[in-house]
Amino acid sequence: VKFLASDELEGRGTGSAGNKKAAEYIVEQFTAFGLKPAGPGGSWYQPFEFVSAVQLGKNNSLSIAPMIGPKRPLLVDKDFRPLGFSSNASVKGSAVFAGYGISAPEKNYDDYANLDVTGKVVIALRYGPDGNDMHSEYYKFTSFRNKARYARDKGAAALILVDPLDDDLVKLSYDQSFATSGIPCLTMHRNLLERILEPLNRDLNQIRDSIKSSRKPVAIDLPELTVDLSTEIIKVMGTTANVIGKIDGDDEKLKNEHLIIGAHFDHLGFGGPGSGSLQPDVHEIHNGADDNASGSAGLLEVAQRFGTSTDKPRRTILFLAFSGEEMGTLGSQYYTNNPVMPLNTSMAMLNMDMIGRMKDNSITVSGVGTAALWNDLVKKANAETDTLTIKTVADGFGPSDHASFYTKDIPVLFFFTGNHPDYHKPSDDWDKINVSDEARVVRYVYRIANELQQVAEKPAFIKTQTTASMGGGDGRGFTVTLGVVPDYGATVEGMRIDGTRAGGPAEKAGLKAGDVITKLAKKKVMNIYDYMGVLTELKTGDVVEIEVLRDGKSMVFSATMQKR
Repeated sequence: VKFLASDELEGRGTGSAGNKKAAEYIVEQFTAFGLKPAGPGGSWYQPFEFVSAVQLGKNNSLSIAPMIGPKRPLLVDKDFRPLGFSSNASVKGSAVFAGYGISAPEKNYDDYANLDVTGKVVIALRYGPDGNDMHSEYYKFTSFRNKARYARDKGAAALILVDPLDDDLVKLSYDQSFATSGIPCLTMHRNLLERILEPLNRDLNQIRDSIKSSRKPVAIDLPELTVDLSTEIIKVMGTTANVIGKIDGDDEKLKNEHLIIGAHFDHLGFGGPGSGSLQPDVHEIHNGADDNASGSAGLLEVAQRFGTSTDKPRRTILFLAFSGEEMGTLGSQYYTNNPVMPLNTSMAMLNMDMIGRMKDNSITVSGVGTAALWNDLVKKANAETDTLTIKTVADGFGPSDHASFYTKDIPVLFFFTGNHPDYHKPSDDWDKINVSDEARVVRYVYRIANELQQVAEKPAFIKTQTTASMGGGDGRGFTVTLGVVPDYGATVEGMRIDGTRAGGPAEKAGLKAGDVITKLAKKKVMNIYDYMGVLTELKTGDVVEIEVLRDGKSMVFSATMQKR
């Protein structure tokens, strides 16, 4: 853990030099333990491509007329900057100022009420009536992606966002969704908006104060203003790799089946906007000691126990160290779509993610409903030694790599010692790891794995029933669930799903893995952020129409939203 979470590895960001060093370290350890390389072509590595960043193309321009002040061309990166999810397009038209660009009629606040923005360039402020207050009733409506969705769905041709407090441009960043917003979106300096409003005798500070005090929108049509803009964002591809080692089974019959033991070794690098950091404005190394140097160390310890034992396993054991988990389980999704051994010979997958910060002698084991033998095995392995307090969860879905295998009908177990205040922050350091208790967890995982490799028959897969308390694979902060698992690595317009929960709204409606959701509740879905935005607007019991693409054909289903 200490090495993997050291500053030398600079947070192990997917595709980074530190990430590569971590992979090389894992290979060194696998080699020392006597494992064999099991990647493509006899390599230790299974490389795959991903979008690592976005950068500006050559075709980015903005002109606004008439406007008082200096008559000079507006410069990209100085006066304006496209947002990383912007569509690439050129737009020329009149403009409208739409307050904060929020549409939240359920909160009795809608900047677009009685405002026709069809074909126009919408200029709006960042944040909401309460500023950037995370506890505001408007906060969930204030994200860049939500504001782009509101503008697009109202018929706007483009969106320009302005910071009402500072004269800073939003940093260019990739928000881990391949799909664009559907319209050009950019950020512009506050002083340019002030120059637009000055001839109208409107003051930006007064507008902001008025909205805050009255809770009523302020909209200004700007028919005399002509905005001419172009945006070009280029996606930069990177390469990273899973690390795959194996120990061959020695039973003539059972060695053709294999047990998968896995953990992800990537983390957030230096953090920053779009990285997943919970302190995105802090540019510091995020060492990710618990997330997931702890699980990676656990994987190595289990590999060492098996690799150095004189008793060889009956079944083949595949050890998978995944990259790209923090960007949406990219590595495990890539593996399950490109397995080195047939998935139908996979007996089970054991996943360790954040196993280093045990509290109150407690560990959560998820996936116990995905095979009939799990409950007894989980209890038996715990009773032998190192008695732990085991909290079991039946569901095979979850926010880690095991979900990629569950969607392929493989029984899974997910080991997790709980969240903590350092999660996805620079403070997740090695000296906070509870070493002795992590060792107990790893011994527990080993006992389960050792029992599994020698059971008489491969366990049959069971698709678990969804429950309200378990959510829907739809993310956090929602009151309802559709019961789908998003494909975070998909490069399509819309939201491709990897699977549906048994008994969930999506399964009952008839959706299945591979469907691409293009509309939800009659609102366009171009990306996962659109999907999540619509979810926040729905209530338990709402009957919604879902439009999907299945094998290139458009299909419509009806679903009743469940409580999350």
